Amino acid sequence: MNAAPRPIRILLADDHPVLRQGIQALAADERDMEFIAEASNGREAIEQFRKHLPDITLIDLQLPDMNGIDAMIAIRNEFPDARFIILTTYAGDVQVSRALKSGARAYLLKSFLRKELLDTIRAVHAGQKRIPSDLATQVADHIADDSLTVREIEVLRLIAAGNANKLIADQLSIAEETVKGHVKNILSKLGANDRTHAVTIGLKRGIIEL
Repeated sequence: MNAAPRPIRILLADDHPVLRQGIQALAADERDMEFIAEASNGREAIEQFRKHLPDITLIDLQLPDMNGIDAMIAIRNEFPDARFIILTTYAGDVQVSRALKSGARAYLLKSFLRKELLDTIRAVHAGQKRIPSDLATQVADHIADDSLTVREIEVLRLIAAGNANKLIADQLSIAEETVKGHVKNILSKLGANDRTHAVTIGLKRGIIEL
């Protein structure tokens, strides 16, 4: 008689204990899954991965001390075949693209965990990738867009914080006319009508966070 296959060994990294408990409860009755470790921050996720070498790592984008993408990159630098599923509340195309470019195999919104988590774990373990169709459409819609430069993102963040051009210039140690040029580029690249609209778009797409 053939022995039962080894269950999928899972590491869960999220800073909310109640969510970790809920996710583990979802898989409690699944014979082909086993949660072997958990972490509440990015550095702990790296340590737990090294210790347990899980088959699948579920990791939140927003972790204390080191975000999920940076933790994932650090782990994949040591273990290139590591498989990650991003768990997040952020649906912006920029966040999705950044996660995929960093090596994530799946991107799952927390609002869909109950419906899609178990199938996503099995799919990624089988070598597939999983991105919700609406998020994939968002990424495709913006794939040809000009990306904001690092400086333009800095300016957009300062706009979002309520700073006028002169204050932005002072904080970045650049001329006010240079700030105006950056703002003009930001509005053009984002297709925004004004500064407030640019901030709204930036937040929605995951270019900046408050």
